[in-house]
Amino acid sequence: MKIAENTINRLIVYKKELNRLATDGLSNVYSHKLAHLSGFPSHLVRRDLMNVGYNGSPAHGYNVTELEKCIADFLCTPESVRVILVGVGNLGRAILDYCQQQNPKISIVAAFDKDKNKVNKVYHSIYTFHIDSVKNYIKENNIDVAIITVPAAEAQEIASALVESGIKGIVNFTPVRLQVPAEVYIENLDMMLGLEKVVYFVNGD
Repeated sequence: MKIAENTINRLIVYKKELNRLATDGLSNVYSHKLAHLSGFPSHLVRRDLMNVGYNGSPAHGYNVTELEKCIADFLCTPESVRVILVGVGNLGRAILDYCQQQNPKISIVAAFDKDKNKVNKVYHSIYTFHIDSVKNYIKENNIDVAIITVPAAEAQEIASALVESGIKGIVNFTPVRLQVPAEVYIENLDMMLGLEKVVYFVNGD
C-alpha cells in the first residue's frame, strides 16, 4: 500500500510525541490529546492510527507503548541507522550536537570536510575525515543516508559523489535543488525558505 508523504510525516510526529509521553510515565492517551500534542485534527489522527492497524479503547484511549511500537513497525524503523554528515561548518556542528540527543536508533557515525583545519578532529564525539575518503567509507560501512551542509556551490558535486557511492537518501540543508536519480530520496530543509515564508505570513494582510 502506497502511503502519502504527509501521512508518513504525521506518523513520525505521533511516534515522537508518544515517546515523550512514555518518558513522562503516561500509559494511555486519547486521540484528542495526541492531536493537541502533534498539532493535527483529531479525526486525522484517528484515521492515521486506523491505517497502521491499531485501534484504541473508548474507555482508555490508546496504550502509549503499544501504539509507539505499532507505528515504528509500520514505518519499518530499523534497530539502528548509521548516517554520515558532509560539511562541518557551524550548521554541521550544530546538527552533530543536536542529533546526539535525539532518536537513539539514528546516529551520525562520521563527518567529512575538505578543510584541513577540521579534518582529523572530533566534534561532539564524531570524528571528521577528509572528503576524499567519503566514497570508500560509504561502501565499506554500508551507509545509506547522508546529511549535506556544505556551501551551495559544492552541493551538487557532493550529492553526485554520495549517490555514486551508494547513498539512497539525503537530508539537504543547502538551498540547491539537487539533481539525483528518481530512486534517491531527498529531504530539502532550506531554513531561509522557511524564514521567508514565516515573514510573509507575519506581515501579510
